[in-house]
Amino acid sequence: MNSFKLFFSVVPHGKGEKLTRAAMESGCRGGTVLMGRGLAKTNLAAILGLGENSKDVIMMVVEKSACESVKNAIQTATSKEKRHFGELFSVGVDSLLKGGNIIENLNAADENMEEDIMSTQNEMITVIVNKGYADDVMAAARQAGAGGGTVINARGTAKETDERFFGMHIVSEKEMLVMVVPSDKKQAVISAIRELKCLKDPGMGIAYSGKVEDFAFLGKAK
Repeated sequence: MNSFKLFFSVVPHGKGEKLTRAAMESGCRGGTVLMGRGLAKTNLAAILGLGENSKDVIMMVVEKSACESVKNAIQTATSKEKRHFGELFSVGVDSLLKGGNIIENLNAADENMEEDIMSTQNEMITVIVNKGYADDVMAAARQAGAGGGTVINARGTAKETDERFFGMHIVSEKEMLVMVVPSDKKQAVISAIRELKCLKDPGMGIAYSGKVEDFAFLGKAK
């Protein structure tokens, strides 16, 4: 079993502080809040400009012993918000660099992990592309069975061979698209993304996936 978990949550912009405060009061040592953009769940809604809004994306690494209390605290803190107010899920962390020391997961190769893998029903697919292409990726993913996603603005890292402008590296702006999809649709979504013309050339983007644990919607139960 993993010694740590990465808690990943997406909520409306301005609500991230509520989650991080509740998490830290229940055993989490801190987290990072990023600015994101929610994408519509259907192509029609996207064409009409509906279902897109600003999001707070919260990432917190939590020790396994505190995971349950942190999860409960976040759900309690958002229990009076509207239904499907946001999403909360976690992925396993094999090692953690903390204050210059690497804390390894000593049980990463434990065969008992098979039980957790078999119970996983969702996958997180992350796609990093040049700015302006995330919507195209999302449209292809929807056709393959994905719902909505969240876009985070980012930038690529320059190499020594990259072109320079006034002595500064020219670094491409990027978009990171994060989607949670049912496990049985993962391969179809990945295949649809692979066929996009905007990803045919080397260096245009990258996609990877990981198994999701403890997925839950935040907000009122009904």
